[in-house]
Amino acid sequence: MDVTDARVEINETKESLAQARAGDAAAFCRLTEPLQTRLLRQAAALSGDLSAADDLVAETLVEAWKSLARYDESCRFSTWLYAILLHRCQKWARRARTRPVSLARLPIFERDDLTARQENVPSLEPSPAEDAARNENSALLRDCLERLPEKHREIILLRFFEDASLPDMARILGCPVGTVKSRLHHALEKLRKIKMNRDDARGDTQI
Repeated sequence: MDVTDARVEINETKESLAQARAGDAAAFCRLTEPLQTRLLRQAAALSGDLSAADDLVAETLVEAWKSLARYDESCRFSTWLYAILLHRCQKWARRARTRPVSLARLPIFERDDLTARQENVPSLEPSPAEDAARNENSALLRDCLERLPEKHREIILLRFFEDASLPDMARILGCPVGTVKSRLHHALEKLRKIKMNRDDARGDTQI
């Protein structure tokens, strides 16, 4: 995308945002539709439950529509949506702890379903070999993320999937920027160790 295309996209986004704030539901759909696949993946990564992820995304969009007047454009619209999603996921997790675990939440079921959903998302990669490698790497990253504690998984998703700035992350998580930096450092270190342990385990099984 060149500079001219980027400016056009920004202007169209601002126009749709203004229309949505005026009560235009179609404009709100134009704003959020390109973000829904990413939101679904983030919700699945946070909750570990694909069926719950669909509901969490729907709840996020409803809440965003109702509270659109509070969006002050101090961060990207997608980051603001992610903050809402994160709060919905935290509430869902608290409720889920009081309920029995269903078969749908077992990792083997969730992983298969999530992979199938992601494979149906149109890909821009021209090479089947590159696409296969990308899917394998995505599956590896998903598996490693699932092994992180919740607070570390959240920080990784915000920084590297949402590309949120440190100040935005601090606002979303309700903590100082220094705490965000420290948590991000520990999250990356844990992720590195998880990957190393997983690679070592794979090597043992191949001997």
